[in-house]
Amino acid sequence: MKKLVRIVFPEGQDKRILKAATIIARKKIAIPVIVNGRAKGCQTFYFKGDEIDCAMNLVKSGIVDGCICGAMHSTLKTIRSALHIIKSKFASSYFFLPEKKIFFADCALNINPDSEQLAQIAEQTAASAKMLSIKPRVAFLSYSTKGSGKGESVDKVRKAAEIFRKRNKNIAADGELQIDAAIVPQVAQLKGSRIIKGDANIFIFPNLDAGNIGYKIAQRFGNLKALGPVLQGLKKPVSDLSRGCSVDEIVEVAKLIARQAQRK
Repeated sequence: MKKLVRIVFPEGQDKRILKAATIIARKKIAIPVIVNGRAKGCQTFYFKGDEIDCAMNLVKSGIVDGCICGAMHSTLKTIRSALHIIKSKFASSYFFLPEKKIFFADCALNINPDSEQLAQIAEQTAASAKMLSIKPRVAFLSYSTKGSGKGESVDKVRKAAEIFRKRNKNIAADGELQIDAAIVPQVAQLKGSRIIKGDANIFIFPNLDAGNIGYKIAQRFGNLKALGPVLQGLKKPVSDLSRGCSVDEIVEVAKLIARQAQRK
């Protein structure tokens, strides 16, 4: 049996957080640590000052194993605090859609990544998939499939796929691909992707506009859960929450963070 990890929740004044933390403790998903709040079965930590910075320092020091916040604060606040305190050479983020077991990246952090950065985002997301026991199959997305369109963005995505494949020969990856060529086997066959045959589970978007719009379309029109954004590239796992998150979504994110912390 794996040892339970400690996850800190700095927003101890939010009723959703407190209810979710009680469920997390009862189901033994993790040991919740609540900053400036009290919930049944949870550890509490009282602090005067910035609760999110406090939580990130608890992560950095090793007192806790991960952090989840964002129910009451902006994504920008969470990310800034995490990058400033925990730090990273390069960080990105992903959303996990559990019903489909797919990953969207980067949808929250890097505004206009270049080819090298796109390759790094794909590498980080593939590593995150492996932590969840999911075999990665990476599609680098574009408005073009294998030269059907032209432009700087197409060239950028194609080069990113080439960089990734050279460094990760054991991971199936292809690009540039339109979304239908990445997820529909018949389209993939027609358009010539021999590597990704319509069965991609990691989708790398060319920029933040596309990524953020893409995950929200899947979430709202597809009625799918979108957990995250989970930060990548940090020494310890950190996840943001949407301010409209439900108790169930908080619990599901805790499962993600707990598994990543155990693997680390």
